[in-house]
Amino acid sequence: MDPKNVGRRQFFKKTAMGVLGAGFAGRGTLATAAEKSGQAAPLQAPDAPPRIKEYRTLGRTGFQVSDISCGFIMDEGVIRAAYESGMNYFDTAEEYPGHHRVLAKVIKHMDRKKVFITTKLEATKGETKEGFLKRARKALEELELEYVDCLMMHCPEKAETLREEGFHAAMSELKTEGRLKHVGVSQHGTFWFRDPEETMEKILLAAADDGRFDVFLMAYNFLKRDNAERVLEACGKKRIGVALMKTTPIAIYYNLKSRIEALEKEKKEINSLYADGLKRYKEKFDAAQEFIQTHDLKNPEEIREAAIRFVLGNPNVHTACCQTQTYDALNAAVKLSGTRLTVADNAKLDAYREGCGNLYCRHACGVCEPACPWGVPVNTILRYQHYFAAQRREKEAMGFYASIPGVRADICHDCSAPCEAACPYGVPVQGMLLVAHDALSMP
Repeated sequence: MDPKNVGRRQFFKKTAMGVLGAGFAGRGTLATAAEKSGQAAPLQAPDAPPRIKEYRTLGRTGFQVSDISCGFIMDEGVIRAAYESGMNYFDTAEEYPGHHRVLAKVIKHMDRKKVFITTKLEATKGETKEGFLKRARKALEELELEYVDCLMMHCPEKAETLREEGFHAAMSELKTEGRLKHVGVSQHGTFWFRDPEETMEKILLAAADDGRFDVFLMAYNFLKRDNAERVLEACGKKRIGVALMKTTPIAIYYNLKSRIEALEKEKKEINSLYADGLKRYKEKFDAAQEFIQTHDLKNPEEIREAAIRFVLGNPNVHTACCQTQTYDALNAAVKLSGTRLTVADNAKLDAYREGCGNLYCRHACGVCEPACPWGVPVNTILRYQHYFAAQRREKEAMGFYASIPGVRADICHDCSAPCEAACPYGVPVQGMLLVAHDALSMP
């Protein structure tokens, strides 16, 4: 259904509540809305819109946050519908073009005391307290808010950046003024083409030890577990609130499938891309396609739902930010609130991991990058491809790619691909970079 042609009321009338997954009981700070009130969950009419069913304590902030929350969404109607569903955590950033002002229009209709608004500032090295204050106040002005609940340092590239004196002096002053409640940090991998830096794990573990960051926004999913789970464990011990991004790493297969089909139709125009790297990618892609058909994994939505249930099953996770750009996507996300991973879900994730896991370049990884003789920012480029293919942020992703300083993926077509040899997950890096370059290059 096209949200431009269908209003919220029509959409919600069309919505039907299904039987949601059962499973293991919540632990720690997890609690359903019914449990918190001491009452049984009321039955809903078949045509009632789905609503948030579970709220969790967002670490030491004490805020009761919806387990499903709102990420970068540009449609005012969808944001308002998210709020009306019970979502109460809304994420934005100064780097999201126009998003502050879009969100501001919807915040006017919210009960301000019952929502948690987070925005983010990139920590420019050596910036003064006055510089950070100017940017923070501009964000508040654009959001039309007296205060934000959390202001995050946006994707610091190394642990040293976490200690920027200007940033913390500005945050302290904003708190004194009553314009800021909490300080946080976001991380989904560094932009190492600027200056080869450190992993998400190292940076966030340092942030946990620092003690001045109350909330983390980080990448975590069923294919990216090891490093992220060490960070989550530290968060649990130090009562740091955790919001997640990049929770559903499955769209890459389904979106690249259509991309490969398009490339094949245009062979005459893109012969230069059909080097060994793209052939290796095609081999793994075809194997994954056969595996998906064999295991009846035809519906990406089933894997997506299981992936969200997986991350919410971690007791140190408090909310998963979903980029629900349409009413249908919002409905699909909200109905997962309060559900649990089932045995069948686990089996699907295991099957997907086995058959398609090597088609996902792990967010915030970068293990292969030092092996590249040209200094290609592999993880960053494939993250931009994720924005393009999975989040439908095509124009933004292409702009990001065009702004990369130095070399990009066009240099990869005749390389010996040491990046692939260095990848511990068997990702056909070279071929994926070539596909990304074709998709992200300006016409």
